[in-house]
Amino acid sequence: MDETGLKSLLQHLPVSWWEADRELRVIDSGGGAFEDLRTAQRFLDTVFRKRSPAPAARTGKSQWQAHFDGRIFDVNWPLGPSRQDRTRGMAVEVGSDAAVAPRRYDAFADLAPAAAFIRNANGRYLWANHAYAHLYGTTPEQVIGKYVREVDAPADAAQVLALDQDVLARGKPVRHTLTYHRADGTSGHAAGHRFPVREGAETCVAGIYVDISDYTRALHQRREAEESLCALRDHSGLPCALISAGGTIRQASAAAAEMLGTRLSDLVGRRAHTLLAPDPELPALERNWRALIARRNRRIQTSAVLVDDHGRQRRARLHLTTVGRGPSRAASVWAVVTHQSLVHEAPAPLTATQVRILSLLAAGRSNGEIAASLHLSRQTVDYHLSRLRDLLSAPTRCALIARAYVLGILAPDTWPPRSVTAGHPGSAT
Repeated sequence: MDETGLKSLLQHLPVSWWEADRELRVIDSGGGAFEDLRTAQRFLDTVFRKRSPAPAARTGKSQWQAHFDGRIFDVNWPLGPSRQDRTRGMAVEVGSDAAVAPRRYDAFADLAPAAAFIRNANGRYLWANHAYAHLYGTTPEQVIGKYVREVDAPADAAQVLALDQDVLARGKPVRHTLTYHRADGTSGHAAGHRFPVREGAETCVAGIYVDISDYTRALHQRREAEESLCALRDHSGLPCALISAGGTIRQASAAAAEMLGTRLSDLVGRRAHTLLAPDPELPALERNWRALIARRNRRIQTSAVLVDDHGRQRRARLHLTTVGRGPSRAASVWAVVTHQSLVHEAPAPLTATQVRILSLLAAGRSNGEIAASLHLSRQTVDYHLSRLRDLLSAPTRCALIARAYVLGILAPDTWPPRSVTAGHPGSAT
């Protein structure tokens, strides 16, 4: 086989050959042991930094064993006499360095963010990494060699040793979450696995844990916030409901169920639009809802006519506030009723002129003043008032005004009087 054929053969074998000058600069190399010339040069630098630059000249030997990147090579150099101040050599991989891999693993595990340890059956620490020692506010050097009772509080130590014995008895990994106490007396939480390992001639216990103290604390705070919100919702006496972006009631207060004449269990899961009675202002409410969900508005005050399970109606003042923001829209909306009219049978719808007449009547205007303000004849105003008394079942002017307020036609907290559906304070309707 000529030299070209030999080089081609070596390309598929765990072998490295090189040709170097006097300064051991690789001029040419090949074989399947290394991927490129740079790695071959690094191999040569590593090998000859650990040995004499001319091992054959000083020791009379041209073969020795070298360790490189966790691999073991039989090195033969030089191969034959020098040619033009160049020498050739060859290294054949014969195995892996069993001592290097554990050192690499230890270095990796020592700096890993997960807390890790190894203890013998008596609870003595054989090894611990920085993350594990950090749980106790100390260093690995202060942990290794000590017993569990010297590191943990008595109650914690008993729990730790019991878990160790459980792992040794089972002979297989166990996953669990545990509570530990730091040197300053504060507690923390960790989750992970504990498993048996062989250390020399004895079976020991190893563990890898992730500190979940911050997660547990955040979960506890969230639970407390939810409980506080539920208590506020249930004991405020306000009818309120959490409505999803799709319009489904997710949560509701007992006051809301009572107002709508239904059970709380029947109200949750119901579609919110089924609680709305037909009303001229319904399209405006739908536009407001879309603006909330699209996050164009954070909160809105509006009104709506609600219908209960018995078909009775009442007008309610609603405060709508978005919660739980997604990437492009709100997740849900809290709806709170702050004012509500008396429940009543659905009246005939009133015209804008009739609502305006009620507003002026509530402001103390006479029939003549109402006629002049609305550019109507006196007879037309008298007709509308008679019609309103029939529609609202009110025999007198005072009763008519009172009915307009309790039925939610007029806003109870504004002056001069105006409709609850008025777009702005200066408008009566």
